[in-house]
Amino acid sequence: MYWIYQKASMKITRIETHVCHARMRNWIFVKVLTDVPGLWGWGEATLEWHTRAVVGAIEDLEPLLVGEDPTRVEYLWQMMYRQHFWHGNGMVRGTAISGIDTALWDIVGKTHGVPCHKLWGGPVRDYVRLYAHLGGGKMEDFYQTAPADASRFAELAGQAVSEGYTAFKTMAVPETMPLEGLQPVRYAEKCVAAMREAVGDSVDIMVDCHARPSPRMGHLFAHALEPYGLYWLEEPCWPETAEDIAQIQRAVRTPIATGERLVGIHAFRDLLEKRACSVIQPDITHCGGLSEARKIAALADAYRVAIAPHNPQGPVSTAASLEFGFATPGYIICESVHNDVPWRGDICSESFTVEPQGRLVRPGDRPGIGIEIDTKEVAKHPFEQEVPMRTFYKDGSVGDW
Repeated sequence: MYWIYQKASMKITRIETHVCHARMRNWIFVKVLTDVPGLWGWGEATLEWHTRAVVGAIEDLEPLLVGEDPTRVEYLWQMMYRQHFWHGNGMVRGTAISGIDTALWDIVGKTHGVPCHKLWGGPVRDYVRLYAHLGGGKMEDFYQTAPADASRFAELAGQAVSEGYTAFKTMAVPETMPLEGLQPVRYAEKCVAAMREAVGDSVDIMVDCHARPSPRMGHLFAHALEPYGLYWLEEPCWPETAEDIAQIQRAVRTPIATGERLVGIHAFRDLLEKRACSVIQPDITHCGGLSEARKIAALADAYRVAIAPHNPQGPVSTAASLEFGFATPGYIICESVHNDVPWRGDICSESFTVEPQGRLVRPGDRPGIGIEIDTKEVAKHPFEQEVPMRTFYKDGSVGDW
């Protein structure tokens, strides 16, 4: 009876943000506290170059939530999205909502004593496969002679395979002006060819265009890389131009992936209605949290489109992405960042286990999203302004990074 009474009377008391500088980005960990001693939830609201804006947005949302029952997750999501007049489909507010929403699901799992994936119907798979991100794609590399650069991509690919990965992603497509000649296309071809030769056909290669190309250049890159059997080609042009992405998808056999910069189910509905991609990539720290990610996944399932969440952030984002994957039928693979900072493991404890061979993640049995953050360790890495990532083309005009 005490447990039932405690659950019925539970209230949110405050929401904290803990900022942790991690080289390329500041992780924003969100802690939703309750009036039940020792019961809180963790979320993540990392948004590079907008840290202070997101922290402020969370502070703006807090008055809507304090005093409310944290287990009414959908009700609170609706309040965060719809109240205060402005809908929460912008990137900053969407990220703030995402961090809080994930923390609420963490609380619900802890309240019932089960991992979140069991709240959502139980596991639909035995493991989730991880893929590595090799990086690459610095501006100064693109207009040099390709052989040395291609060799570097091949070296990184071989290293990923030696670490147990059966799939990896790289930014082998250069920054380009709206229209260029063959040089950037040939550069991308040589880099991808070198990686394919280095790892063979049994390893899946993904290429991330980072939405750098114009639609026409995206077409050229997609056709040039088609012979190499990519697992997917990501963001071949701006995500705002869904019809252009759809035309690229129709023009090649290569699966097209996109969605990391989209917020809310309505943006993904437009992608799916246009048959613009074979893989959608909602980012749980931006798209609206686990609540909205699950709705997006259900919509994608109706179109038989695969799901592979964007996940280059901190450990709470990874834990949430994996819980989502254990319970989501269309989920195929998860992005993994493991070498960004050497102390990543010091700030958190995780429930899931990773099998080194194949980089397969098995679910854990810790309740909620299965992670705990050590705020004392986080405090050792306070906020630092991120390095500006500014890109200019050869003529001095502004480009996409």
